[in-house]
Amino acid sequence: MAFLTEAANRGSISTGPYQIENSLKVERTNTEYLHRTVSSAGNAKVWCASMWIKRSELDGSQQFWQFLSSMTSDGGGGYSGWPTRIGFWYSTDGLWVDSRHGTGNARLTSLVFQRDTSAWYHIVVMQDTTQSTDTNRTKIYINGTLLLPADLDYDQYPTQNADTAMHVLNSRVAVGAQADGGYPWSGYIADVHLLDGQTGKTPSDFAEYDEDSGIWIPKQYTGAYGTNGFHLKFEDSSNMGLDSSGNGNNLTSNNITAADQSTDTPTNNFCTWNPLWNYASYPTISEGATKVRIDDSTDDGAKASIGLTNGKWYWEAKPVGTIGSQYIGIQTDGDSNIYSNANSLLNNYTMVINTTGRYYSYSGSLSESSAGQFTNFTTSQWLGIALDMDSGTQTIKYYKDGSLILTLDLISTMQGQTVFPFLVNYENRSWDINFGGYTINTISSAASDADGYGIFEYAPPSGYYALCTKNLEEYG
Repeated sequence: MAFLTEAANRGSISTGPYQIENSLKVERTNTEYLHRTVSSAGNAKVWCASMWIKRSELDGSQQFWQFLSSMTSDGGGGYSGWPTRIGFWYSTDGLWVDSRHGTGNARLTSLVFQRDTSAWYHIVVMQDTTQSTDTNRTKIYINGTLLLPADLDYDQYPTQNADTAMHVLNSRVAVGAQADGGYPWSGYIADVHLLDGQTGKTPSDFAEYDEDSGIWIPKQYTGAYGTNGFHLKFEDSSNMGLDSSGNGNNLTSNNITAADQSTDTPTNNFCTWNPLWNYASYPTISEGATKVRIDDSTDDGAKASIGLTNGKWYWEAKPVGTIGSQYIGIQTDGDSNIYSNANSLLNNYTMVINTTGRYYSYSGSLSESSAGQFTNFTTSQWLGIALDMDSGTQTIKYYKDGSLILTLDLISTMQGQTVFPFLVNYENRSWDINFGGYTINTISSAASDADGYGIFEYAPPSGYYALCTKNLEEYG
């Protein structure tokens, strides 16, 4: 099993006793977020937010948390009544926390990037503006590590005793976007805690280091929440804003449905498409990094976040748009291994099929099958892919609506290598993927692998498993 080299954080693999079953997938183009109007005054100066996040898109202005009271112009091009925002600003990849108070503005911007879309990050922000030392008024922790002033690109702290949280009745708090719906975020959010007025908390109240691996893993929080505090577990697909703290501070959904509940979590991290691969043309990756689209006539490629050297693995895909020049399969590691056109593969080793019955392989030169290996797919049919990296001769099998249609030996130059799920799109021809953690397609059968992981349209073949860290730990 191999993650990308960018994946410095392995905290997405958890073997601890506390398991997170669900997360919330939010997509900024759909303005999906949760919000709550505050009905009781809370602590204006002391609060703590803890959450796990997994990014799926790296561009644009995105924020995933905000406290918002009644916004009014401060007359200087800014706004008052805009206490706190947390997110990724413009094209920077470092986390920022922006705390406004009156006409003042305080922003901390991290030099530590969070660009690894294959990993879950634990974010804790603590604020106590009663502290006399400015650096103690706002603290940011990433995977249990405090960001020191040297880790910050911009470090302006709130003034002492500034009001930066939920102190105004009828103010709003939001998860997944700005409280008025602006600057929505794309990715997964899990195990969200907001503590109102609770002092003396540390990241170890929410997570801990695994004794065997040293990985930072989730931990059950057992403390109080305060008047406006809440805990979002995303366990009820019919009420994704359900507060599990006992306070009853439920959040209201904006464009979020039951379909946005995911089993991709910090304790079982699923494979997704990764936008960091260096291809000649970049597709648009969205919907929790399970949807890939292009807007021009180039061939754009995408490769998955997890590579495989052993084990038996299963995933599904559904064709989108015009049937023809969409390709899907596997590819080895490399920088610029992408189609230059529909009949030309460049660099590294690749095996793919398209939706019209052809398959292709490349190992120094292109090999294309004759037509008629199988009949055309339709956009209502599911393609199942079963990759065997354990047998003496490694194979890849393709299924149409659960029926085997093609078995191929991996080409000799791919035998024993690390391979990744891979696809190529052309114009409006594409694939929607289902690695088992989340898919934008409706699943009618909800089949899982033999260990109960993944949600698929068709059950994986016997001995094949979903691409997630629970299975990788055991079989990879």
